[in-house]
Amino acid sequence: MKHLLPFLHWPRPDAALLRSEALAGLTVGLMVLPQGVAYAALAGMPLETGIYASMLPALIAVLFSASTRLSVGPTALSCLLISASLNGLAVPGGAEWVNLAVWLALLSGLLQTALGLLRFGWLLNLVSAPVLMAFTQAAAVLIVASQLPALLGLSAGLRVWEGGWPDVYAMGFGLVSLALLVLVRRWRPAFPSVLVIVLLSAAVSVAMGFEALGGKVVGVLPHGLPGLFLPHWPGWEALGQLVLPTLVITLVSFLETASSAKVDSERAGKPWNQNQDLIGQGLGKLAAAFSGTFPTSSSFSRSALNLYAGAQTGWATVVSVVVVLLALLLFMPVLQQVPHAVLAAIVLVAVIGLLKPREFVRLWHISRVEAAIAGTTFIVTLVAAPRLYWGVLTGILLALSHFLYQRLHPRIIEVGQHSDGSLRDRHLWQLPPLAPRLYALRMDAALDFAAASSFERTIVEHLATHPGTQHVCLLAQPINRIDATGIEVMAKLCAQLHLQGITLHISGLKLPVEAPLRRAGALPPGDWLRLYRTDAELLAALARLDEGPHDIAGAAI
Repeated sequence: MKHLLPFLHWPRPDAALLRSEALAGLTVGLMVLPQGVAYAALAGMPLETGIYASMLPALIAVLFSASTRLSVGPTALSCLLISASLNGLAVPGGAEWVNLAVWLALLSGLLQTALGLLRFGWLLNLVSAPVLMAFTQAAAVLIVASQLPALLGLSAGLRVWEGGWPDVYAMGFGLVSLALLVLVRRWRPAFPSVLVIVLLSAAVSVAMGFEALGGKVVGVLPHGLPGLFLPHWPGWEALGQLVLPTLVITLVSFLETASSAKVDSERAGKPWNQNQDLIGQGLGKLAAAFSGTFPTSSSFSRSALNLYAGAQTGWATVVSVVVVLLALLLFMPVLQQVPHAVLAAIVLVAVIGLLKPREFVRLWHISRVEAAIAGTTFIVTLVAAPRLYWGVLTGILLALSHFLYQRLHPRIIEVGQHSDGSLRDRHLWQLPPLAPRLYALRMDAALDFAAASSFERTIVEHLATHPGTQHVCLLAQPINRIDATGIEVMAKLCAQLHLQGITLHISGLKLPVEAPLRRAGALPPGDWLRLYRTDAELLAALARLDEGPHDIAGAAI
């Protein structure tokens, strides 16, 4: 039961634990309330759905996840993906838009739950860190661009010459809120600055009659609990257009979770159970679907705040859900007069931290190829907007192509002995051969179908250009795996060397490689084949090459 219901592992709360969990839950709950409304606006959803996404989905996710200190709910990146995915399919905020957003939550929730149950969490490793970094930064740029008009009070985007002259009052609300949020965040991260600024802006808005002056405010929000939402069938054509967005939302959402869960697991000193977190996040998305809201995810900023505020278990999330529930019942009229510019400032503060252009410079110094892949991902994401999934899919394809190229072109070097006794690249360090008429090589890769052709070609080409070669030496310790193609190439190579009268020396052959070779008969006994357990034994035998073959045989096993 504890395996099926992870929340049974939670400790029974005592007074001290309840005190710390209540403080953390109150802190996160007060933050997620205005954030939920702002993120719902970013997703093009009715504003109250952002609060719905912070209740039952957050509770279900923490009950069935292994990482219990994560804050689940609406996030900026997921909401941008939702808005981009549904753009052109329906009118933002309309009934069909909400229905399609619920289908995104339903499909991504089913996919994540299935991946977790089937223990397929390893599939998420297909996205490399450079691709995720570039996609996240491009998405952050798009979020900033989408929020600037509301922040600056522009009615027609940023093109003021088309009649989009700024509303000075809205601009004042936006810029002052943005400055205060940034300053308070640096001064005291745990302070509920978002809620305080929302309350102050609502009070100022009422006092000055901002709505009467033509300013855009949140407006009337329904209060009360969300009912059961059953989405209607959107049709096969619309459903087909949701397939790619579902895959990307599932992927990016769980990578958001991974970034927080890994930190949580490291601090707790335990391994991260990614499959159980997949199940928890998937069930949370299913709860979001039946609550009539959009796909949820783990928020890195709120999870960090949860840890900073002293959360120890999932009880903190339970408290935060209760706080949001009470606010839904009692607090909704207060949000009515909050200017849209303040909501834009809340979103901007959350995503500003994602903009890290120096990461591209750092990556360039590490690997220019991966930097190019990241740069391409960044550009494609921006150019393909609102179809953001093309950016991450392009990055994944380029990263996998680079990986495949490396597997097809393994590092194979001719070995010489350095003055410090180590075996290194002979040509790079300008070292003499290990022995006369000997070719010693090392391949730093598995001997499988990807590398076997390069391995065989390297030896054959060397023998063709050095006809006097009498010994071929393979330092096999880096080879930790072999498949049927590798065995076939190895058997053919052994037969060819035997026919040419060349002795093959192999050192450091590991059991997972040696056992299949012996079962296939690819290591037949004979004086032309010498096996050594260590490189030291091989070097000792090679040093006696001029003393006759019996001395070499004495060192072989």
